[in-house]
Amino acid sequence: MSPPEVPPFSAEQLSELLGLLEGADSVELKLTVPESDHRSAMASLQLDPLDAQIRQVVFFDTPDLALNQVGLIVRARRIQGRGDDSVVKLRPVRPGDLPPKLRTSPNFGVEVDAMPGGFVCSASLKAKWDSAAVRQVLAGARAIRKLFTKEQRAFYAAHAPEGLALDDLVPLGPINILKLAYIPEGFARRLVAELWFYPDGSRILELSDKTRPAAAFQLAAETKAFLADRGVDLSGEQQTKTRTALEYFSKVAQAQA
Repeated sequence: MSPPEVPPFSAEQLSELLGLLEGADSVELKLTVPESDHRSAMASLQLDPLDAQIRQVVFFDTPDLALNQVGLIVRARRIQGRGDDSVVKLRPVRPGDLPPKLRTSPNFGVEVDAMPGGFVCSASLKAKWDSAAVRQVLAGARAIRKLFTKEQRAFYAAHAPEGLALDDLVPLGPINILKLAYIPEGFARRLVAELWFYPDGSRILELSDKTRPAAAFQLAAETKAFLADRGVDLSGEQQTKTRTALEYFSKVAQAQA
């Protein structure tokens, strides 16, 4: 077996990445496919939208994205066939700087997201809810803070701008998503495809795979080879699903203010 391919990072970037991997719980490799190539990529990867799970995601922030400016992401999801969930995420972080008590929480995780040309390490606190929770918040029948546990609220308070409470935020979204997790023919691991439908008609197709930090470089090499063999463009400009959604709904919220 050939050795894992080393990502095309500078020596300084590679040193930083290795340090982050050492303290992370998981690594998620991501690639966004250019919109002009969505149909061909879905065909070559045998992605069937009828097999996908429907999801809705809503973010909570101020109209001018005060949370995003300090690296804080507050999000909730509705998931077809499952209950709702919520997350408070902080990025970027250095694993060694996080409180030890947080690292022991079963609801807490540290993950490195890596895509062509870059990477970021984030820390997340998650919670699960019943299937009516998010709809009640969007309908104004439930306070935003009620979507988050005491543990999540404390994490939020430690990093949010002073004086900005969860109930001061506004819903940004929801946005509809199709998610398909499957094992493609000719690939030994699970691949995840997410298609995000933005209200302006644009779409983002993201392919991803998750692994433990020790296997990240090997998986990156195998995934790159598999996708290239299927004709998937690996050189397109990378888009961030969350950033694109926040920027879009921020403009809408400011126009309505």
